[in-house]
Amino acid sequence: MEKNIRVRFAPSPTGGLHLGGVRTALFNYLFAKKHNGTFVLRVEDTDQTRFVYGAEEYIVDCLNWCGITPDESPQNPGAFGPYRQSERKASYKQFADQLIADGYAYYAFDTSEELNARRAIEPNFLYGQKSRMEMKNSLTLSQAEVDKLLAENIPYVVRIKIPENEHVSFVDMIRGLVSFDTNLVDDKVLLKADGMPTYHLAVVADDKAMEISHAFRGEEWLPSAPIHILLWKYLGWEDSMPQWAHLPLILKPDGNGKLSKRDGDRLGFPVYAMNWNDPKTGDITKGFKELGFMPEAFVNLLAMLGWNDGTDKEIFTLAELIELFSIERISKAGAKFDFEKAKWYNHEWIKQSSASNLKLSVKNALAENGIEINDEEFLLKVIDTVKDRCNLLGDFVAQSAYFFAAPSEYDSAAVKPKWSPEKAAFFKEFGQNINESATAQELELEFKAFAEAKGFKPGELMLPLRIMLVGGKFGPGVFDIAKLLGKAETESRIEKGIAAFN
Repeated sequence: MEKNIRVRFAPSPTGGLHLGGVRTALFNYLFAKKHNGTFVLRVEDTDQTRFVYGAEEYIVDCLNWCGITPDESPQNPGAFGPYRQSERKASYKQFADQLIADGYAYYAFDTSEELNARRAIEPNFLYGQKSRMEMKNSLTLSQAEVDKLLAENIPYVVRIKIPENEHVSFVDMIRGLVSFDTNLVDDKVLLKADGMPTYHLAVVADDKAMEISHAFRGEEWLPSAPIHILLWKYLGWEDSMPQWAHLPLILKPDGNGKLSKRDGDRLGFPVYAMNWNDPKTGDITKGFKELGFMPEAFVNLLAMLGWNDGTDKEIFTLAELIELFSIERISKAGAKFDFEKAKWYNHEWIKQSSASNLKLSVKNALAENGIEINDEEFLLKVIDTVKDRCNLLGDFVAQSAYFFAAPSEYDSAAVKPKWSPEKAAFFKEFGQNINESATAQELELEFKAFAEAKGFKPGELMLPLRIMLVGGKFGPGVFDIAKLLGKAETESRIEKGIAAFN
């Protein structure tokens, strides 16, 4: 790759960051890092009607949480700024003017009322080759009329003049040769009445100014590709045009259509990276982070939605993803989102993470549930004991709370039908004689030997012991629990349990 690799993630600050957006950012990041390139965050805030205060900071926070921090951004500017489109506003009009002067665009003075009236008669109305000569624009008005309207500051938009009977073709890095019939493309607005560019003009002007070498974006932008390719050509920049890659959609779990926030609400899982607090409505939309996903797992599962390394391997660190990433391994077909599989990734990442890596997250989760940790060494041992049983970071609360406070309630119904004074006596004696220095395995052997000596089957005593220690039928190995609690605490809990069962 001879030219400098420069890629960009260019979200609009209009709300929460959908996992499809994060995946686009991730694929940009992986490609840049693989080729020693630059990953740029550019904020496309030209649609002032949809702008949401706080959304830009939220996007930056999401990328930082995922560990895919941009090399250049509004927060960390480089030599190609500014990195917000609204701050580049002055640069766009010259390109619109150039396109008009060269005959590739025109002024359109139609009011929104006139356009709505036309659409009411003609629901599938498109402003383009078939209709442009019937509308109020610089193609149908005389030069004198146009000059007069401009002098009077009559609002207008600038539209691209799409040619008739042509084919616009390009090679997509994922899809191969893609071709469009210009007769099916309408004359998109390039410059709005407020002087702001639309996405079409801004994305081309900005990619040129920022020397973007490769443009990765979602498949939903494919229909816009012919407009952008024509603009690169009409502005005389064809030789600088980036290579295109249109990423496959992330689909609903049933495969029918693109995954949306509504699907997540309906099916009970998040589609945003982090909690999004909408300042307009006050609504909070749940994110993967707050649900208890590790960022490593979230990035791993996103990478596998539409890409694989050609083997059966599924667990990858970010460093491994950078090393192995290639465009050739991105699928053309959409990828179904499976929340159970997403939790599996998180479970695998929790299992393989060290207790010290998990400590802060677990400590925070316990604190939110009123459990303060004083002994961090003990917490690390607890994490190692229960982590294999946790799918989400929040699961550590249920799986480990009983290590920090004796149960206040017991599942007595599971014990009482077969409870007896003899069992009570057995447990009292066992509790008093626990060997403090024994390992969990040795404790188990001693327990079983003592049970047999007293004429009990060890199996019928295991459940009562577990319920005495944790309150219910859950948790890791019961002797792992007893070993961690220590002799004094285990004996104390056995005595309380006997009292409850009696």
